[in-house]
Amino acid sequence: MTLEKDWQRDVIRLAQTLGWRVAHFRPAHTSKGWRTAVAADGAGFPDLCLVRDRVIFAELKTEKGRVTEEQQEWIAALEVAGVESYVWRPTDLDDVMAVLLHRERRVA
Repeated sequence: MTLEKDWQRDVIRLAQTLGWRVAHFRPAHTSKGWRTAVAADGAGFPDLCLVRDRVIFAELKTEKGRVTEEQQEWIAALEVAGVESYVWRPTDLDDVMAVLLHRERRVA
């Protein structure tokens, strides 16, 4: 079974190899456990923002990982705004490759 951190590393490497700029905001260990600094409506913000000839947001999950309500709300809001947004799992690798190779906006 692929861990989410390994899946994330693989997607980031693939995207960078294909010329994408990638942003990911990592959590840090605090006295209250692991936290990602976020304000306003940031809870559930997608794992990756990828930019090349267009902008893509991607939430990365393991095969059994659950998309939270906040993550679903972000994905839906991005789609309403016309931004490509995806939930990608390791078994989606062929689809991820197709999306990242494509040079024009692709409908989710």
